Amino acid sequence: MDSYLPYILPLVLLPLSLYLISFARKKGSNDSKNLPPGSKGWPMLGENMEFALLGPQKFVKDRMGKYSPDVFQTSLLGEKMAIFCGAPGNKFLFMNENKLLTSWWPQSMKKALLFPEFLNSNLKEVSALKRSFHHEILKPEALKQYIPVMDALARDHLDHDWTPNSVVKVFPLSKKYTFELACRLFLSVVDPAHIKKLSDPFTLVTNGMFSVPIDFPGTAYNGAIKGGKMVREELMKIIKNRRKEMMEKKEIEGRDLLSKMLLVTDEDGKFLSEMEISNNIIGLLVASFETTSSAVTAVMNYLAELPHIYEEVLREQMEIAKSKGPDELLTWEDIEKMKYSWNVARESLRLTPPAQGAFRETTTEFTYAGFTIPKGWKTFWTVHSSHKNPKYFPDPEKFDPSRFEGSGPAPYTFVPFGGGPRMCPGKEYARLDVLVFMHNVVRRFKLEKAIPNEKIVFHASPTPVYGLPVHLRPHKK
Repeated sequence: MDSYLPYILPLVLLPLSLYLISFARKKGSNDSKNLPPGSKGWPMLGENMEFALLGPQKFVKDRMGKYSPDVFQTSLLGEKMAIFCGAPGNKFLFMNENKLLTSWWPQSMKKALLFPEFLNSNLKEVSALKRSFHHEILKPEALKQYIPVMDALARDHLDHDWTPNSVVKVFPLSKKYTFELACRLFLSVVDPAHIKKLSDPFTLVTNGMFSVPIDFPGTAYNGAIKGGKMVREELMKIIKNRRKEMMEKKEIEGRDLLSKMLLVTDEDGKFLSEMEISNNIIGLLVASFETTSSAVTAVMNYLAELPHIYEEVLREQMEIAKSKGPDELLTWEDIEKMKYSWNVARESLRLTPPAQGAFRETTTEFTYAGFTIPKGWKTFWTVHSSHKNPKYFPDPEKFDPSRFEGSGPAPYTFVPFGGGPRMCPGKEYARLDVLVFMHNVVRRFKLEKAIPNEKIVFHASPTPVYGLPVHLRPHKK
């Protein structure tokens, strides 16, 4: 229960929430429309408490059975919201991006992550760069050069944080590794003390970025705002110093993501401001810190839980290792051979997806599944309504990597990275990160869960209550 306290505390502070949350219940114009069935929950509070206590998967499943398997309405984060379900819902939202819908970020996420000047903007500066520049720097061709760096850091991480111990907690260590990797690749920051100066406040940010926006001491939102301020201040120092350094040396080629951002110009030939660069780097750090580490943790969980799966992954990875010298680092060609391992990773992402879906805002009124979705409503597509649907994945709770052989799952059923124009640009980065880490772990250790039935709770991503402790059984040399 303690882990939920920062999330539930705002929900029980009714007098304060009445003052701080404007949750207008407009009557009249929508009364005659055929709105999706559902519940608005408690006055002013909506269904935030139910969502926090049940978790996203059970919350959505219960309401799909009670109201509609296609779409239902609720009230979350102070907003009227339509939850779209299943592959048809995913397809509709993905295909109508920038037509009927636009991006939307919860207030808690904007205030924690972005500079105050961006809070009332439509985030065009951030979105434009994401759609173009991010896709360019995160596509496979650009990422190939990162593989040896990932491999070297994974080896070093295991040497220092895993090998000296007989039991390790996978979740906090995977967050440490993925954040160190992001700092090195994105910012060329390698000093452990400097990385900690960024990672400690960043933990506060990710813990509270989807919380109810009540700025009260002890709440997750309050912690996220404090952490966000510290992260932004540190990033601005790094960006200003790098810009000065590049101007003095007259650099015209970027050695990392930050340098490339400092060199990029918009359609008018203007360089990005330091604030714009900071906001975009923060977005990338969120993805690498929270979702990628969650994906790594999920894979390690199933490898420790399912010996027959582990043995097949080990067999594949050892074949790759045998083809290389003892100190030779992984290459793109090695990654391409990890077909079974990637199927295991994808099945892990199906069962334990790092992200639960994504928000959008309607820009015009439209009809879906016979129901009217008014302009200004927020929407949310939900990953579990397709990932755990037996219509798309027979025996959905069974771990079965063969689902991804051949042509794989039907379109819009497997969506851990979203889809459409706003599919996560870091999909390929996450793939490389997970596979390189798998390769290094299974080559050294056999894993055994210390707590077989450890509970998973949902914060910004699925989180093992005790951090997923595992016994390490080193292979005999």
